Amino acid sequence: MKAGNSIEVKNVKKTFKVYLDKGRTLKEKSLFSKRRRYEERKVLKGISFEVKKGEAIGLIGHNGCGKSTTLKLLTRIMYPDSGHIEMRGRVSSLIELGAGFHPDMSGRQNIYTNAAIFGLTRKEIDERIQDIIDFSEIEEFIDNPVRTYSSGMYMRLAFSVAINVDADILLIDEILAVGDANFQAKCLNKLREIKASGTTIVIVSHSLGQIEQICDKSVWIQDGRVFVEGTPRDVHPRYMGFMGEQRQLFLDKQNAKDGDKSEVESEEGIELEEEIEKPEDETKKSRWGNGQIRISKIELFDLKGNKQQVFRTGDSLTIRIEYKVKEPLKDAVLGLGVFRSDGVHCYGTNTRIEQFETFGLLKSGSYKIKIEHLELLPGEYYFDFAIETGDSTAVDYYTRACKIDIFDEKAEVGICKLWHTWEI
Repeated sequence: MKAGNSIEVKNVKKTFKVYLDKGRTLKEKSLFSKRRRYEERKVLKGISFEVKKGEAIGLIGHNGCGKSTTLKLLTRIMYPDSGHIEMRGRVSSLIELGAGFHPDMSGRQNIYTNAAIFGLTRKEIDERIQDIIDFSEIEEFIDNPVRTYSSGMYMRLAFSVAINVDADILLIDEILAVGDANFQAKCLNKLREIKASGTTIVIVSHSLGQIEQICDKSVWIQDGRVFVEGTPRDVHPRYMGFMGEQRQLFLDKQNAKDGDKSEVESEEGIELEEEIEKPEDETKKSRWGNGQIRISKIELFDLKGNKQQVFRTGDSLTIRIEYKVKEPLKDAVLGLGVFRSDGVHCYGTNTRIEQFETFGLLKSGSYKIKIEHLELLPGEYYFDFAIETGDSTAVDYYTRACKIDIFDEKAEVGICKLWHTWEI
């Protein structure tokens, strides 16, 4: 293993046997031997990636692409058919909600059992049990059988144990999808904290926002292979665009069934990997989406209505965006992202986050974004703009769409200005 790496996955392949019909008893197996027919399903077809110590990566991809299988191989729940996986240090995992919990044992008893599985001694668990209980926020129910717990309480307890075993590597599979907003925020903050302390984190999630908050790198797995690997800012727009194209392809096929059902059925047999083509230079492609609506013009104005690209910290900025409608969109979501020139994500929001009522973009037009106080410190910044459907299908995701330069007479450092006073 290379110095500085925590995980190395090299050309790993995994195939499963999927039985069409399988006899259960000895009598059934003897009399109906032909029932034991199966098909081999190749889930991983040679996946390779590396994770450095203290790095956080996210595994993304559509359902069935091999993300969770990869994570289970890392936890050694199962083993690859070929290839090698090398890991350095103690591993803690959250693969399945409540895995390892006995339903008739209390939460406290399950803490001891679960932590022991992770390799902690009785003395180490005694020292940490109160921290585990406090983080889970279920002290009132800690001595009740866990079969009486809700799914959220299960998750709280499982997560609390996993992050308090001082693991070198933490593996998480969709576990943060459960729980209320406050506890999710608490978990994300805790993950940032343990990452800063040097713990390596691998997350499987369909929530790209969570990955962007935690991870340094995203690995897009497509049909059992690593398709694209890079920063979330580079990978996620491409993934969203691809998923939008696939959804549009599906809808087109559904609409075509009435006209020529047999022809559509033959098209559905095409392998997904043959439908996509990896660009020669991925960094040059900056727009993604199904093309239903297209951003056609972007203008920047100052407080007086003058077109401008250079602003002072604290200035007012108005962005006017024109769009052309190819096909009306009844449930639209508009998004904005602000990035510093070195790729640091400074700010992001959209009309869904801000709880706008459902609205549509039915004909070509324009909209404005008004930023009353541009509290960015001096530097070069880029804006991303997004148009999505209500179910997060990318319609037009335009990265690095426009640039502004910020200047100020003061020599403050960082990303944004925080208004403050001194009392001495």
